[in-house]
Amino acid sequence: MLNHVRRGGGEPLVLIHPLGGELVVWEPLLDLLARERDVIAVDLPGFGGSAPLAGGAPPTPQLLAESVAAFLDWLEIERAHVAGNSLGGWVALELAKAGRALSVTGLSTAGLWKRPLGPRPGADVRQIGRRLLPLLPVLLRSAQGRRLLLRSSVGHPERVPPAAALRLVRSYVTSPGFEGANAAMRAAVFSGVERIRVPVTLAWAELDRLVRRPRETAPGWRTLVLTGCGHIPTWDDPEQVAQLLLQATRGQTP
Repeated sequence: MLNHVRRGGGEPLVLIHPLGGELVVWEPLLDLLARERDVIAVDLPGFGGSAPLAGGAPPTPQLLAESVAAFLDWLEIERAHVAGNSLGGWVALELAKAGRALSVTGLSTAGLWKRPLGPRPGADVRQIGRRLLPLLPVLLRSAQGRRLLLRSSVGHPERVPPAAALRLVRSYVTSPGFEGANAAMRAAVFSGVERIRVPVTLAWAELDRLVRRPRETAPGWRTLVLTGCGHIPTWDDPEQVAQLLLQATRGQTP
């Protein structure tokens, strides 16, 4: 079973976090979404409170989607609206391919690049972060510290509460699933658009420093821009993101 939080009522809406994140990413939206939806935020295998995939299986987007599908089986939910951020958006599209989604909303969705990204060059940021672990509570207590550590992923890091910022950074640097999921994500591209038969909405963050908006997407997929938001937009503007997700699950054009 995947670690998760659940609240609200109505049609189910599953929320899937980005690479290196955990369900804390969705905390600013939970109460807003729970007014209309049975909201289920999950930790993917190897992240947050969820154990890695059994047998050392590579955490590809496809296998991560299978784990979420098995979790839906456990909840006795056949199909749900699915929203994901970055890697979570890719996993959401895989669930749609498998026939488990009522709709998909992707925030800065990964995998829609033209060719595999390949290994990322440069210093191991996670290794540096692990060295700073004892200092993180103090560093993230200040707005300046949060801007320093979160500016690549959040448009307005000062809006992230210190406790949430600590969970987010700790997850990024310590998650056992990170290396495998990162390698699998960068070694492939999303495929199988023709197998998706449900509404898809793709939102691209205006201040995103990590994922570029593709020039083209599948015919019929809705696209829009989240103004004033970074790669992880949920703290930047919770109302804007929640409204987008609710509109998409109602089948409305934002």
